[in-house]
Amino acid sequence: MVCVTTTDRRGALRAGAGLVTGGVLAAGCGSATGFGRPAPTRPTAPAKATPRAAPAPRAFPRQPAQITHGPRDHPRIALTFHGQGAPALARALLTEAERRGARVTVLAVGSWLDEHPQLARRILDGGHDLGNHTQRHISINTLSEAEARAEITGCADRLKRLTGSIGSWFRPSRAVTASPLVERLARAAGYPHVLSYDIDSLDHTRPGAAAVTRTVLTEVTAGSVVSLHFGYPDTVAALPDVLQELDRRGLHAVTTTELLS
Repeated sequence: MVCVTTTDRRGALRAGAGLVTGGVLAAGCGSATGFGRPAPTRPTAPAKATPRAAPAPRAFPRQPAQITHGPRDHPRIALTFHGQGAPALARALLTEAERRGARVTVLAVGSWLDEHPQLARRILDGGHDLGNHTQRHISINTLSEAEARAEITGCADRLKRLTGSIGSWFRPSRAVTASPLVERLARAAGYPHVLSYDIDSLDHTRPGAAAVTRTVLTEVTAGSVVSLHFGYPDTVAALPDVLQELDRRGLHAVTTTELLS
């Protein structure tokens, strides 16, 4: 017979209590539910990448204040588009250009960007140039100084808000070249050059895809800056043939920035 003393009984009770307490604590630390399973963790959402700011306007010291074409001794040309019209047509043109390795320049109208702000980033993400084609696309050379300034800065402000830059280029609306006043106002707004062109595709007259193709290919040469438009089905239909023939001639369609660099 084993004799248990009062002291032994108290020690045994304390030891048992410690084991029970330790077991409960162990279960509690091992699981939020207390049943020995690891506590569930919430997946961490990936950080969103901040879009790169669009390129700012550049000065090209060897170029005039109003640029109509690039160097004639390099096999490159620039297809420039007035940015306005149905978004679906704009996306179709950009996609076709990218599919064939071409890059273009888009001169966006501010009111168009107000309606379709996502297209500013779409243009830049495709590797294209993006510029300013005034806020309302009205005849800027006929406006007063205050009105013309508002047309230029209004579109510049929208580009800045959407992309971080006022855009690479400025092109006057409803005019091939800018008046001296508009040229001065554009420079004051941050554009060292006015972008004109030496070939007008006349696609805005809706002559048919074959006529657009013929006009461009008859006149194009190294260094050409071609005026085209978003918003016209004829232009979308003409682009594959234009790009195919340019490739055959060894002329590469690049952004205006690349053309002049």
